[in-house]
Amino acid sequence: MTTPIARDRRESLTRGLLWCGAAAGPAFVSVFLLEGARRPDYQPRRHPVSSLSLGPRGWVQRANFGLSGLLYVAGAAGLSRAADPIAGTWLDPVIVGAAGLGLLGSAVFSTDPVSGYPPGTPDVGVQNSASMRMHGIAAVPIFLGLPCAAFAYACRFRRRGRPAWALYCAGTGASMLANMGLAGAGFNQSPGLVNTAGLFQRAAIVSGFGWLTTLTAHALRGRTPPRDNRSAT
Repeated sequence: MTTPIARDRRESLTRGLLWCGAAAGPAFVSVFLLEGARRPDYQPRRHPVSSLSLGPRGWVQRANFGLSGLLYVAGAAGLSRAADPIAGTWLDPVIVGAAGLGLLGSAVFSTDPVSGYPPGTPDVGVQNSASMRMHGIAAVPIFLGLPCAAFAYACRFRRRGRPAWALYCAGTGASMLANMGLAGAGFNQSPGLVNTAGLFQRAAIVSGFGWLTTLTAHALRGRTPPRDNRSAT
């Protein structure tokens, strides 16, 4: 039989893991915004977030990828321990964990220079490096996996009669796909989009990671803090 103290410890661990997942997105976005703002040759509207992993201070963004990935993996562990208060599905821990693994992969495999950053590099490389190809694979569970998961949630919520959640999920999926399509065209030097590609990519990241934070925060709200087992006499 599980004792009250053991249940409280388990609950504390679950809440701690969920807090990791909820904090991952805001922490990731905050770091890349601050790091991009302090580099004089880096243009956030033009350059991808991954370009911050290049150059002398590239370790900052690589650490940001790695730490945020670990936080998402911890959050996935928390969701696997908690009953999903939204949809009652195994999908939560899978998508959060996949996003975490994608970020960890991005920390290991750096992107190639693009749109002239770092300074002195061409706008488009002649051929993608092996590291760039692996970086692209690591991005799949984020920029394709999250929209697919969001659409799956939209269908589930619609069947359950929760139109607001369904609309939010569908909007997230559509927004991520549209913004990443525009960002990809810009990074490939489309004349009308090259100077705003970074902005579109950031919109996709913020909407997708914000959605993950919302799902995890909802799971947190469904859990009560550990009880104090000491009673006054």
